[in-house]
Amino acid sequence: MTVPQVTVPPVSVPPGAAPVPKPVARLQAVSFTELPGWNADDLRQAWRPFLVSCEVLARKPGWGEPCSVAKTVNETDVKGVRLFFESFFVPHKVINPDGTERGLITGYYEPLLKGARKRGGPFQTPLFKVPDDMVTVDLTSVYPELKGMRLRGRLVGNKVLPYTTRAEAAKSNGMAGKELLWVDNAIDAFFLEVQGSGRVQLADTGETVRVAYADQNGHPYKSIGRYLVDKGELTLDQASATSIKAWYAANPSRRQELLDVNPSMVFFREEKLPAVEQGPKGALGVPLTPLRSIAIDPQVLALGAPVFLATTHPGSDQPLQRLMMAQDTGGAIRGAVRGDFFWGFGAEAGERAGRMKQQGALWILLPRPAS
Repeated sequence: MTVPQVTVPPVSVPPGAAPVPKPVARLQAVSFTELPGWNADDLRQAWRPFLVSCEVLARKPGWGEPCSVAKTVNETDVKGVRLFFESFFVPHKVINPDGTERGLITGYYEPLLKGARKRGGPFQTPLFKVPDDMVTVDLTSVYPELKGMRLRGRLVGNKVLPYTTRAEAAKSNGMAGKELLWVDNAIDAFFLEVQGSGRVQLADTGETVRVAYADQNGHPYKSIGRYLVDKGELTLDQASATSIKAWYAANPSRRQELLDVNPSMVFFREEKLPAVEQGPKGALGVPLTPLRSIAIDPQVLALGAPVFLATTHPGSDQPLQRLMMAQDTGGAIRGAVRGDFFWGFGAEAGERAGRMKQQGALWILLPRPAS
């Protein structure tokens, strides 16, 4: 998560006092027998996504051998695929800083919006491209603890100030000229930002294009569902994407109020659709696989690694236990035991993703140390 400041003050410690270390997440090595549902999962369905992850992981220390050997495995051989994972990896239970072993598992999908290249008629809501006037500051060389975090802002004179928020963009004309496409529904555009990517069916050209996450304005994500719960408009159990959209439709005078709660804005880039069935690229830079890709917090877990998930299906107690690939991240995905399950493309995937707010546990599979 990024923050709008460009300086980080030093921590002040009283003379003679030792700083109190913050609790951190832990990874505890376990055996495969401790993974609930491991033996029941058809690991062949995770094989292709694993090979896709290896396109990136093979260049990293410790991953070269398993990724190389994987090329020799017959992907249709149930026992062979299972033997590969159990021979080359050690599962590690993910434990939260407070010692708990469960956390929130949500879902996301690739939506389809209706839009146009030019503003007109029902197409009045812009999707923005990365602004030319946004600057990105990397402070890693000065503050190593900020590795993987970048500050975004705009130059005003010789100062870097926070970039435009969602509310500021709605009230001013400061984002004029930065539009990528126009769509017909503001709440659908908002949830497109939450999903990170989607498809837009263009009425004026007849094309269907993919819009992919390109950057973000540097402000932290704030949940509009939580806002409605805090205001007493919805109960916690009701705060799903479907219920939020219903509230939005029923309260036209308060629509902008709701959207402005989240200062974060996502910027997109347009991509061609190589194949209808191919998923969008995640943060790892490889296409996501429906039902086998998961978004995680890369500050805690290795992006690209196999992750075993034990949770339940949306709105039920039916077990959902399977090997996933950590191929994506998300602005709201922060913490150790925290995941976002990719359901795929379309209305059915969207319905499942919108209802998914389950508790679950995670195990990350890491390469066995060389003997």
